[in-house]
Amino acid sequence: MTETPEQEPAARGRFRRLAKITLPVWWPLPVCALLGTACGASYGLLKAPEYASTSYVVAVPAKDSDPAAALGFAQAYGRIATSDSTLAYARVAAGVPARELRDRVETETSPDSPMIAITGTSTDPDQAADIANAVTDAIFVSSNQVSKNTGVSLTLFSQAVSPDEPVSPSLPLATAVGGCAGGLLGGLALLVGPRRRAGLTTAGVPAPAHPSEPAGERELV
Repeated sequence: MTETPEQEPAARGRFRRLAKITLPVWWPLPVCALLGTACGASYGLLKAPEYASTSYVVAVPAKDSDPAAALGFAQAYGRIATSDSTLAYARVAAGVPARELRDRVETETSPDSPMIAITGTSTDPDQAADIANAVTDAIFVSSNQVSKNTGVSLTLFSQAVSPDEPVSPSLPLATAVGGCAGGLLGGLALLVGPRRRAGLTTAGVPAPAHPSEPAGERELV
């Protein structure tokens, strides 16, 4: 449907009124908070829950060995827990390829105690426990082969079990974190925006300088 010549001025007037409508200064805050909430809720809905299970191993020195050596070997075994040889041995029991297993295993050692924490992560709680226990068994094989030479052996302190709850953020938590992050970005935009506009309004073109009137052209009194 085409507009008649009489309707064109009215349409232009509506467009002009809409163009004159300006948003309030604080508009970035609710917009960013709403976007952050939507992103957080989407992440909580689309992201599969992730589970983690941890087994603990203790390095025990032999009867005639230096007790301080156990601490050093615990650090060493914690490093080789994610080595290629250990993961190649553990991948069969874990049921995960070695390349993927590397991203699903984390080890942690303490400088004060000869304990090694081996954590397996997966979207399946049973598989998370299987990964941690498989890597633990692989370390046992490596340590027992050289225990007579090192004087240190590994002992299982706590076996990994299937977790009941995921470690990934839940839907309410992800939504709250997204909303807070969006509100923070909106607040930063409010802090930066007025300064930028103030800098643009204060900067102006300097007025031309008026030269002083020559002495020869001054009016004689």
